[in-house]
Amino acid sequence: MERRRVSSGSPYEPVIGFARAVRVGDRVLVSGTAPIWPDGSCDPNPATQMRRCIEIITAALEEAGATLADVVRTRTFLVDSADAEAIQRAHGEAFGDIRPASTMVVVRALLDPRWKVEVEAEAVIG
Repeated sequence: MERRRVSSGSPYEPVIGFARAVRVGDRVLVSGTAPIWPDGSCDPNPATQMRRCIEIITAALEEAGATLADVVRTRTFLVDSADAEAIQRAHGEAFGDIRPASTMVVVRALLDPRWKVEVEAEAVIG
């Protein structure tokens, strides 16, 4: 089965050895996605961060031939449970009608201390 990689241009991709997303058959797996803007900045607002993660995920899905409507699972990692409501609302804005299986986990830290959230997604096309 063909394996197709999608790159977002993240400086971490070649260093860590990962792809933003991988499509194998009808499945698209999107790696942990952080709220980074093209200039390297990171908005401190947790809802804005979540929306940025979803924007990056959407672009990766589209490059792999999928859409948000194809998403069947998300995993959200956040560092402060006090941000959960804002992050959940932003998730609901994007996925409210899609309703993928979803997990939200509070973790001790993420790679960059500015990040309040990181998101993974899995999609099945067709």
